[in-house]
Amino acid sequence: MNSSKEVNSMAESNNEVPREDILQDLPEKKMHHNLQKIALISSMGGLLFGIDTGVINGALIYMSSPSELNLTSNDQGLVTSAITLGAAFGAVFAGKISDGIGRKRLLHYLSVWFMIFTILCSIAPNAVVMIISRALLGLAVGGVSVIVPTYLSEFSTPEIRGRFVAQNELMIVVGQLLAFVVNAILGNVFTSVNSIWRYMLGFCVIPAIFLFVGLYFVPESPRWLLMKNQDENAEKVLETVRPNKKVIATEIKEVKDNLNQEKEVKQATFKDLAIPWVRRIVFIGIGLAIMQQIIGVNIMMYYGTTILTESGFAHNAALIANIFNGVMSVLGTSIGMLIMNKVNRRTMLLGGITGTTLSLILIVVFSIVFKSSPLLPFLILFSTMLFLVCFQGTCSPIVWIMLSEIFPQSIRGMGMGVSTFFLWFSNFLVGTFFPNLVAHLGISWTFFVFVIFNIISFAFSYFFVPETRNKSLEQIQAEFQSGKISKTTVD
Repeated sequence: MNSSKEVNSMAESNNEVPREDILQDLPEKKMHHNLQKIALISSMGGLLFGIDTGVINGALIYMSSPSELNLTSNDQGLVTSAITLGAAFGAVFAGKISDGIGRKRLLHYLSVWFMIFTILCSIAPNAVVMIISRALLGLAVGGVSVIVPTYLSEFSTPEIRGRFVAQNELMIVVGQLLAFVVNAILGNVFTSVNSIWRYMLGFCVIPAIFLFVGLYFVPESPRWLLMKNQDENAEKVLETVRPNKKVIATEIKEVKDNLNQEKEVKQATFKDLAIPWVRRIVFIGIGLAIMQQIIGVNIMMYYGTTILTESGFAHNAALIANIFNGVMSVLGTSIGMLIMNKVNRRTMLLGGITGTTLSLILIVVFSIVFKSSPLLPFLILFSTMLFLVCFQGTCSPIVWIMLSEIFPQSIRGMGMGVSTFFLWFSNFLVGTFFPNLVAHLGISWTFFVFVIFNIISFAFSYFFVPETRNKSLEQIQAEFQSGKISKTTVD
């Protein structure tokens, strides 16, 4: 009788698949199924992120009425953006907390936090309670914005990591689209119910419940388990998402080696900003974060219905029209996922900003030339849709990818923490001041201000942002240290 090695040798000589590989077909399918289950359940956090930030888009006009919360333009800005102020702090502290208690356990706690403060938002009796509740809800939004991508990346392999983690970004825009659809349905079915905004906000409890229950069916991150020296538990988890014992053993060794290296590497602190190349790389990270927000995407995602109403749509029609903005966001994100590994980062970034700038210029021109024309609302809708497909397909994913690529290991903790905080705080400022700008300047001049911000963002990207595609972290660090930062990729 031939040994298994002889069988495999004979099979290979006849260009046949070895028996062991044939037996891997079913486990591979099971592995793929398990990975998809983990991605779907954990990225419910991204869905919650999208729903809770997008739901205000249609609810704001209802809650602003005198018979409800009677919000001023200042109140509207704070109600809208309080969630992002909370998210800035949630994002800063979530990583440390999850290192202590685990990714899955923190996501479980955050799902309960979502439920509690979503309910408080939906029953808020006045603007003050609403603002405070939205800010506290933002802690959970910021938490999932950090933990879900981390959790997903720690389950994925290098071959699928980009697409696997990008699924969270897709779920965010799907969540925003879902919020727009629910708002449109409720707003058009219950046309005479001013308090319908409470049900719009309350809807967000449903995905939070799904996340809470779903987390019972997924394991803890294997990398976190290895961090806590729970090697046997980590191996059991990896057995459900990897093809064989050899792959598992290799991965465990690599993770343990990386963890040991991380312990040996001295992590940068704010004192290290005195070093020119460190200061420059952190400056670029902060610039990318601020740039992503001042381009103006969240004035579309938070105030899209208000913008369409101001341009001439009836409110109920604006709720329906805003769904098209959500569809374009999903389309843009899907396109970005397809091309991000094929096109240079700078090319995508500069091309995207060019598209958003032209879209905003169109809004300014249309709102002046076609003022009082029945065509105006449709022209504005076209421009916002163009803006969103350009932004979501390029600037949104590329900024997050570049932030993960420009910081070497010793700087990553500080760099990502500072950059993420500035990203969320810039989001807060844009959301807060947009209603006041519209109230004092009108739609045309307000969008002209954002045209200027887009031009500044383009100049910053062109002169300061390096190319990072196909470059190792060590190559990028060497370029910064030498002061010769390449704006081309490595083939």
